[in-house]
Amino acid sequence: MTGATTGATTDSIGSPDELAQTLDGIGYLADEGVATAAFLAVRMQRPLFCEGEPGTGKTSLALALSEAFGLPLIRLQCHEGIDAAQALYEWDFPRQLLHLRALEAVGTLDVEAAEQSLYTERFLLARPLLRALTEAPCVLLVDEIDRADDEFEAFLLQLLDENAVTIPEYGEVRAATPPLVVLTSNRTREVHDALKRRCLYHWLEHPDLAREIAILRRKVPGLGERLATQVAGAVRRLREMELLKPPGVAESMDWARALQTLGREELDAESAARTLGAVLKYSEDLDRVRAKLDTLLS
Repeated sequence: MTGATTGATTDSIGSPDELAQTLDGIGYLADEGVATAAFLAVRMQRPLFCEGEPGTGKTSLALALSEAFGLPLIRLQCHEGIDAAQALYEWDFPRQLLHLRALEAVGTLDVEAAEQSLYTERFLLARPLLRALTEAPCVLLVDEIDRADDEFEAFLLQLLDENAVTIPEYGEVRAATPPLVVLTSNRTREVHDALKRRCLYHWLEHPDLAREIAILRRKVPGLGERLATQVAGAVRRLREMELLKPPGVAESMDWARALQTLGREELDAESAARTLGAVLKYSEDLDRVRAKLDTLLS
């Protein structure tokens, strides 16, 4: 399929370098490891399991692949207690009830036929996983799978194995074209080997200094090189501190935008103290960093 933005197709990308260039064209700066993992997932039609600290670009990678190839993005946000009704499908009970009453009203209620008529596509409410199978080609993002429980992981295995799911009352639904599946985890718990075996795996690190500076200048229009360098360097030092929530790239961009909004052209102790709330999200972290501002800016 032709990409709406870049003109790229999943078959036209011949190497990780080409994919990196394509992603660069839409603003996602992929390093060699990310580009290689994503290229293999695309060409081998295998799910890609991305694990790493929050803010390392896992979710953004799925969004970038969707844009680069002009494919719709279908996102399943995982959470504690998520089940098949939220992730795959559920039956439209109110419409089924109205259907039965209509059959009764016209006097054509045959019990067996009526029961069969209830479990058809007409009454099936597709949730993200089922939509990904029926609307493919697309990018399916299963975000923060580590927030779900073991049972939900097991539920995903058939989809990852076969690009298909089985609905007891309806039958098997199989994708004519496999979706490009990206799963992410912040590693709040270990994901089981059975799921990982079905995926290609990549651990995402925070970007190195040069790449983070490039990201900041790309994502924050008008940001000067000096301020971008100072923000990226300070954020790297923050990540080395014992913080409850080390900042990710999104926080780097917020900090740069905050400083830019205040008309600052460089990061000094005063401006850092006034804008730390853009990059740190816990009062304990704010107190710890404010006590070491000189070290942060050195």
